Amino acid sequence: MLTDQQRFDLCNYRYGRLQQAMQERNVAGCILNSPVSMRYAADSNEYALFQAHIPTIYLYVPAQGPAIFYGTAGRKYHNVGDYRRSRFVTPFDGGLDLTQHYAYLVQDLCDLVPKGERIAVDRFGPQLSFGLQEAGRMVVDAEVIVEAAKLVKSAEEILCIRHSVDVAQRGIQAMYDALEPGKTENQLLAELQRVNTAEGGDWLDGKMLASGQRTNPWLQEATGKIIEAGDLVGFDTDMIGPNGYLADISRTWLVGDDPTQEQRDAYQHAFDEIEHNKSIVRPGVAFSELSRLCFERAEAYKDLRYVCAFHGCGLSDEYPKVYYAEDWPSHMQDGELTPGMVISVESYSGAVGGTCGVKLEDMVLVTETGFEPLSTYPFEENLLAPAMA
Repeated sequence: MLTDQQRFDLCNYRYGRLQQAMQERNVAGCILNSPVSMRYAADSNEYALFQAHIPTIYLYVPAQGPAIFYGTAGRKYHNVGDYRRSRFVTPFDGGLDLTQHYAYLVQDLCDLVPKGERIAVDRFGPQLSFGLQEAGRMVVDAEVIVEAAKLVKSAEEILCIRHSVDVAQRGIQAMYDALEPGKTENQLLAELQRVNTAEGGDWLDGKMLASGQRTNPWLQEATGKIIEAGDLVGFDTDMIGPNGYLADISRTWLVGDDPTQEQRDAYQHAFDEIEHNKSIVRPGVAFSELSRLCFERAEAYKDLRYVCAFHGCGLSDEYPKVYYAEDWPSHMQDGELTPGMVISVESYSGAVGGTCGVKLEDMVLVTETGFEPLSTYPFEENLLAPAMA
């Protein structure tokens, strides 16, 4: 748990980073309704999943000075200087004709941002952007500004991430202890959420757990399928834990003690990939260079490769997403690793038409000299080649 001083420092750091990112882009104000963005800016956590699909509250952040919170029930948020009534800009709140509601919100923002200035807008309906533009304000995307701010973590953020990882790894152990033939995938995954909820965490971003044949291809979510002896069981925590910070860890287990050669080969390949890719993490390396230096995947596992080799971590999956070389978009903006960044290192190894696949993932902190592991849950020795065990 953070002390009061650490919480104060955490909130001030994040708010300062956001305002700095706004100033660098010559943005006078930023209007946010994403629950993750509002947590970053003001440590808000009111009904976050409800807010994600019915954005009832929103936060205005100026380039300098305290924020204004609209519609929130709480009144003790960090760096918030004023609380005001929300305009009802969702059909749930305002009905099926939101024209007048958005007109009120446009006027509110025009009272705060002078004509000709730039205002960053989050995930509101298009009426807000159209109205602001008609009123002479230049509209830009708020999400890219928030993502830029979130890139480098403070010492207090790293403490929060370590705490979430610790909770996740206790949840993983609870899953491991409960793993046996006859359990369903849903029942097994429930152990992770049980521990997370008990420890003050929030939610799982997905139900990413599969067993047996359902491990190939990857990205199939947990179902009522019964886990059987001899199955591989793979999962990705995607866990939003205490203080809202992500713990993103993947492991694959064997139900039993006698792996097939296909299971062993896939596991060894995934293990070799993330170990190699962790070894190339160091400050100053460009994202495109990381992509180029990635582990050379065996031909059998290339077609079903994961969606990325690395990605940022913080209050959720974050920028950057580092693609494999063959997937690197020609228009992708480059950057480089910086001390204080937290990234996940990913692998999925499964062959097209195969009977199984292996998902592994670790989180690391970029340091001044290289990286520090954040996730430390052990790998499965009985699935590794004898020389590696």
